[in-house]
Amino acid sequence: MSKLSLRTGRYALLVHFMIWFLIVSQILRIVFFIWQYDQVSWNITDVLRTLLTGLFFDTGTIIFISLPGILFYTFMPDKWAGSIADRIVITFFTSLNIFILVFTFFAELTFWDEFKTRFNFIAVDYLIYTHEVVANIQQSYPLPALITGVLFFSLMVLYLFFRSGAFKQTFSSTSDIRLRLAVLGISLAAALFFTSFISNNHAEWSSNRYNSEISKSGIYSFFAAFRNNQMKYPDFYTSIDNDNAFGIVKNKLKDSTTTFTTTGYSIHRSIRDSQSALQRKNVVFVLMESFSGSFLKEFGNKENITPFLDSLAQKSIFFNDLYATGTRTVRGMEAVTLCIPPTPGQSIVKRPDNQNLYTVSNVFKSKSYDCNFFYGGDGYFDNMNSYFGGNGFTIYDRGRGSVLSDKIKTVRNNIPDKEVTFENAWGICDEDIFNKMITVADKQYKDGKPFFNFVMTTSNHRPFTYPSGKIDIPSGTSREGAVKYTDYALKQLFDKARTKPWYKNTVFIIIADHCASSAGKDEIDVANYHIPAFIVNMPEKHNQKIQKQCSQIDLWPTVFSLFNWHYESDFFGKDVLASDFEQRAFLGTYRKLALMKKEKVMILSDQKKQAFYDWNKTDNSLVKIPMDKSFLQETIAWYQSADYLFTNKLLK
Repeated sequence: MSKLSLRTGRYALLVHFMIWFLIVSQILRIVFFIWQYDQVSWNITDVLRTLLTGLFFDTGTIIFISLPGILFYTFMPDKWAGSIADRIVITFFTSLNIFILVFTFFAELTFWDEFKTRFNFIAVDYLIYTHEVVANIQQSYPLPALITGVLFFSLMVLYLFFRSGAFKQTFSSTSDIRLRLAVLGISLAAALFFTSFISNNHAEWSSNRYNSEISKSGIYSFFAAFRNNQMKYPDFYTSIDNDNAFGIVKNKLKDSTTTFTTTGYSIHRSIRDSQSALQRKNVVFVLMESFSGSFLKEFGNKENITPFLDSLAQKSIFFNDLYATGTRTVRGMEAVTLCIPPTPGQSIVKRPDNQNLYTVSNVFKSKSYDCNFFYGGDGYFDNMNSYFGGNGFTIYDRGRGSVLSDKIKTVRNNIPDKEVTFENAWGICDEDIFNKMITVADKQYKDGKPFFNFVMTTSNHRPFTYPSGKIDIPSGTSREGAVKYTDYALKQLFDKARTKPWYKNTVFIIIADHCASSAGKDEIDVANYHIPAFIVNMPEKHNQKIQKQCSQIDLWPTVFSLFNWHYESDFFGKDVLASDFEQRAFLGTYRKLALMKKEKVMILSDQKKQAFYDWNKTDNSLVKIPMDKSFLQETIAWYQSADYLFTNKLLK
């Protein structure tokens, strides 16, 4: 019998499936509301718009998910409806989709717990690096219980569908060809509408970032990020004439030590220090994973989880008001190697054709330094080995193989098991990677080579596990424990290094890659970009607390000035200690680009939008203020010129 009712006919199971998805998605949205109850806007209009916008995107999501089923129902001959093959196909794929979606709902909860956002480009990256991510999940969460929970809820959903008669109606009914074609036509039209006219950006309607994020659909956001992980600046952001942009930037970069050596669209220049003495000090550079400034007692923390770093702040060159350029490790790496503001989309570390760029290693190599990159995990993750190997560094990591590729001839050294005392999903513990660096430094010293050793730590990362018995917080229990262990490992590094003959001529530079959290209710959560940075073991006369507001990209120009080095530069950073240094910081997500000067913050967004704010440091809020056209032009100039130089291969 031909059934025209969608609720009781051939489409009964599919309709139940779609309604179930929409209901659970809204429940998840309400959970996020309650989770961030003190951050979201509870204005009734904002709440309704959040839920309705979410329903709109959930509808688009479930249409895409359901299209294969709709095609099956459309073209499956009526005579086969209810056959064994029909029952097997429909039951299997319905069950599989329910399991995947229930797992996705669980995954969204854990992703929100870590990043306070719906799925984005980070989730896309995690899909690529399955080994690290699966191991991290296994070590961070009770995976057997998680899978059991997913199976249980999936079976419960199937049971409810069975009790409602959805399976029975689907297998015992046929549908008129007109109905089938109408359903297919409407579904294809809706899918085409969402593909052609709706972007994930349309969910970002609120000035409150949490309301906008909750408005999104996680799956829809995931595929939007998959499509848009690289963004061409001129296509998405407000632009100005390139002559004007480069003119503004060159004017900001010029000073008494600088001579521009090229014309046109370039910032290449020669930096000549006023001092003639050349200091060839060894450099140990430590990039600390997820190390917020707020962890330090120096910045008001009361938990005493960084006793060693707090002591270093009193006897080093300590940057009191320095900000990360981004929210991920690769963005920090980009900032401290290229000294460049963040470009929209993926970090340059992860982009194609990022070899043979002019990085800080070029400066060191011009002075005959041996440059090495140390990472406790497999440097394949986040494209680190390709980037560092292609830009002059010898690699030490836990991966296998001696040569990265035919294109990249840099040697890759495996850290053997015998040198490892502890390892988790992200790599060996910080003590082990520091010990490996010391071993290599001993050989470099013996061979008479000045060295630049770049060490990336991993311990301050979920699952927050580290060797037992080192500190008074049990392994795997909290972020605070991982922070305290990293602090402990750094103390061990210095204690061991002091016994070495190369120590007295070695400068140690310590800085975070980004903060532990970057999420907030505003477009850019300024406080969650504030990171610590130290230059240690310079002559005591240099020790000071630098109060100037500055950026990660200013670190190396400051160090090179302290060394009295003459060098070639394509860097956007400047010497913070110079009397004419203009205070400012660059902050970004993969879509938002900000310039901050003291309390003023200009934010550029895709869709060629911009907004100007006053930052209240006391409560970390952004309040909109009237647009400053000069400030806007400068902001555009920094980011437009940086993107232009990389895109047009002018940083080679």
